[in-house]
Amino acid sequence: MPATLDAQEQETLRRQAKAALRKRLSALRCALPVQSVVDRSRRIVERLVEHPYLIGAKSVALFSAMPEKREVDLTELHERLSERGLPIYYPFMDSTPGGHCTGFRLLRPGDNLAMRNQRFAEPDPGAPVALRGDLDLVIVPALGITLQGYRLGFGAGYYDSMLPDVCPPAKTICVGYDFQRLIELPVEPHDIRCDAVVTDADEPV
Repeated sequence: MPATLDAQEQETLRRQAKAALRKRLSALRCALPVQSVVDRSRRIVERLVEHPYLIGAKSVALFSAMPEKREVDLTELHERLSERGLPIYYPFMDSTPGGHCTGFRLLRPGDNLAMRNQRFAEPDPGAPVALRGDLDLVIVPALGITLQGYRLGFGAGYYDSMLPDVCPPAKTICVGYDFQRLIELPVEPHDIRCDAVVTDADEPV
């Protein structure tokens, strides 16, 4: 009769499985040609603008793509939302004596995103920080996504720590390319489930 794994052994196996998935999916995404990223991102944006969560949103949080990692580019979505006059927020990560402080800051008219000692571009440090109730929708990046809304990130847990500060009432849509879809994913207690998934190949769910 096989021995039962204890909690620590199960946790180790989950972490090893996630690490292997990150390595494989990162390699696949980084291998995408630049034009493929442009085309796939455009299809994702078209599906997002038709999604009920976005249609009804009065404020939205996006993310600034890291081009070297071939992330979904939401620049066109930002432009469309700006034309509608919607407040748009972006993630930030400030260094603190104890580590980091994360959240979403408003990108004010006339401001630009800039690299501020992190791997991604952020709003001005003096911009307002989103409090609970300020956001209706958060668009979330991922390396891997299940159709149930569980996501695989880079392992730092930034979104898992940020989302509980604004959700609910904010809804979440996880975006990615069709090859990032997973049938299942090792889920840990701190993993946050997104409300919907949008890829370049599927209708919003």
